[in-house]
Order: sequence, then structure tokens, then C-alpha cells
Amino acid sequence: MKMWAGRFGKELDAAINDFNASIRFDQVMYRQDIAGSIAHAEMLGAQGIIPAGDAAAIQEGLRGILADLESGALAVDPGAEDIHMFVEQELTARIGDAGKRLHTARSRNDQVALDLRMYLKDQAAAVKQLVVELIGTIASIASAHTHTVMPGYTHLQVAQPVTFAHHLLAYAQMLRRDAGRLSDFAARIDEMPLGACALAGTTYPIDRHRVAKSLGFARVTENSMDSVADRDFCVELGAALCLVMTHLSRLSEEVVLWCSSEFGFVELDDAFATGSSIMPQKKNPDITELVRGKTGRVTGSLVTLLTMLKGLPLAYNKDMQEDKEAIFDALATTRACLSAITPMLRTMTVRPDKMRAAAAKGFINATDCADYLAKKGVPFRDAYKATGQLVRLCIEKGCTLETLPLEEYKAVCPAFEQDVYAAIDLIACVSQRRSYGGPAPEAVEVQLENLRAWLDASS
Repeated sequence: MKMWAGRFGKELDAAINDFNASIRFDQVMYRQDIAGSIAHAEMLGAQGIIPAGDAAAIQEGLRGILADLESGALAVDPGAEDIHMFVEQELTARIGDAGKRLHTARSRNDQVALDLRMYLKDQAAAVKQLVVELIGTIASIASAHTHTVMPGYTHLQVAQPVTFAHHLLAYAQMLRRDAGRLSDFAARIDEMPLGACALAGTTYPIDRHRVAKSLGFARVTENSMDSVADRDFCVELGAALCLVMTHLSRLSEEVVLWCSSEFGFVELDDAFATGSSIMPQKKNPDITELVRGKTGRVTGSLVTLLTMLKGLPLAYNKDMQEDKEAIFDALATTRACLSAITPMLRTMTVRPDKMRAAAAKGFINATDCADYLAKKGVPFRDAYKATGQLVRLCIEKGCTLETLPLEEYKAVCPAFEQDVYAAIDLIACVSQRRSYGGPAPEAVEVQLENLRAWLDASS
């Protein structure tokens, strides 16, 4: 018989019970549910709402259930409606009528909101730690490649020379913002909703602040209707996870390109690649491809949450049960992707020779050639035009700016001198970009120092 069955004359249809139940996915919140119930029972006893002896028995019984669930001595009943009812039914079976007092001054609406907030706080912290670990791995790789010249791209066309360290650290900055968003989420979700009951609070003299302090919340929610109807925090976490995955997907696409024979910038460790069922020569970057694909899955979870909420009147509606599968899947997917991509990057082999060879192609130093003229006093637009003419001339002659004779330079613009060759040397091109945030080794070292300081503060 269901806990709410007093109003009903027959059992719920079996198929509808399965449709209605959430135990298959909300059982992961058993720790949070029990912790919340212990704090609630302690408060009920302290406030004289239930007998002190019953409050003590409830707390002891709940701790026993938690211990048995953790040890495997007790299994969650798949036939239960949800984790909240399972715990309460098990408690009543163990301690008798005292267990029936636990739900005094509480509804499943505020109970669910509490459990979900507590669970997501824990999960977001775990995701943030994985993000921090990935940033640390990126910083470690970058530290070894501050002088490894490679092409920088726009429109996937070679543009200007950078270093591999500089390129990787762009992703470190993206992920650092992701970590910040997860921290912001943790601050905003830190409100305790228990005591809102179904939607209108309670007539019992409860002490919500006592429960909040016991559970480690910074504050209590301000409005009882909002307390049970709010799922902004699910959407906010979903959006933060989407950005984590989007950044992982962009990085994954780079790795897919870098692994190809056309680039050859990196080679994945055999433990993080797969082969072909028919082509024996293949070494496929399947992990990165899966990360790209799973990004759509996490994005879909965010759309699910937004769509679920957009037409709901206050306060609680059963639609909101759909929040858990969406956000739980987004969390599990993001954690799995972070756990896979970090060791993959850590073990890959970087090919500086391939990067340097690629940087020598495509007139990647053309901007530096134009800057050379501008520093000689030639207006930049004139310098730009002259360099474009030189590039066209090199293409016609089948040579590069480095090998084009000085007389050809002077024929286009008399301001060119012998020192142009030093100015357009690829190493010089990178080394001279010392502006804050630029790719020069000393500028990259500043980025690394700042990132290491942030990592130390985040550990």
C-alpha cells in the first residue's frame, strides 16, 4: 500500500506504477535523503514537535539503514515508488510507529528539493575537481612546449605562428572559466528548502535555520512556493556542464585533426586509441570522437530541463520528476568524458618537428613582414598591400618569403633591407609577440605562473 493511499479505494495499476515511480534513478540520492531526514528528526525532537525518544529512535534507525545500504546488507527495493518512500518504509519496519512520525512538518515536495540540492552540490564539486585536474595536465604539457612553434589558424587556414603551449593554454582558460561557473553554481544552490512542505509552509513551530546549519547550508530559501517549484539550479548546472562539454568537444576536434596523417602533430598512446576491423593500419582517436558525440547528449539534457519548466504554473507539478534523469545523465556523461580525456592527453606524444614543418608553410610570417614595413614608417595599409604582392610573387616563383631575394623585396618597396630576413624568421616572429597574453615564451611563462597560482588555490 502506498503511503498516500488513504484517499484511494484500489491499488495503482501496475503499469502506471512503473510509469509513475522514480526509484530506478533517484535511489542514487539515498545518502542525502537519510542525512536530511536525520537533521529533520533532530529538529522535530528539539522543538518538542515529536517526543524526544521517538526522535532519537528515528535517527538511530536511519543511521542503521545507511550503514546497511553502504555495506550491501540492505538493497533498495525496485518496487518502491521512490527513494524517499523506501527509506521511510524501511525505517517504520525497523522501529515501528516512531518511524511514522518522521514525515511530520514535511512534504515529499520539499524533501525532494532538499535531496536534489544536496546531491547536485556534491556532484558539481566532483566535476569541478576533474576540470581542475585537466587544467593541471594541460599546464604540465604546456610547460614543456613554450618554444615549440606551430601554426595558429583562422578558418582552419594557417594564419600566424604560435607555440603549442600557447595553443593549449587557450583551453586551460576556457576550462578555468568552467570551474568558476561551477563555483558560482555551488554558491547559488546553497539554500535549504526543507520546511516549505507542500508549498505553504507548516503550522508546526519548526526551526529551519537549525536544519540548514546541521546540513551545512549557508542559508534557507525565502519563499515556500519557490522552494518547491524552483529547478533553476538544475538548469544552471546543466548549462555549466554544456559549456564544459563544448570546450572538451572543441579540444577533441583539435586532437582528431592533430592525429591525422595530414597534420601528424601528436600521436595517441595505444591505450587510448582503437583500430579498424578491416584496415590493419588504422589507429583511431575514438575517445575524442565519443566526447564530440556525447556533447550533444549533454546539450539535449539542458534542453529537456528548460522545456520541462517553461510552461509550469506554481508550485510543484509531476513534470518536475523529469529533472533528475536529465541532470543525472548530464553529470555522469561529463564526468566520464573528463575522466577519459585527461589521461589521454597526459600520455600522448607531441611531434614538434611536424608542427615546425607545418609552420613553415602557408606564408605564416606575412603579417610580420607587413609589421616590419610599418615599423620602418610605411603606413600599415601600404605595408599590407606590399606584402600581399610579395606573397603573390612567391607563389608564382614557387618560393617562400624567407627565400625570396632581397632585390625582389626592394622592387616592391624600397624600405626593405637585409634585416627583413631576421624579422620574418619563424622563431623571431613568435618571440617578438611579447604583448600580455601573447605567444612569446616569456609571455606564455606569465600565463603559466598565473595558472599555477590558480591551481594551487583550487587544490
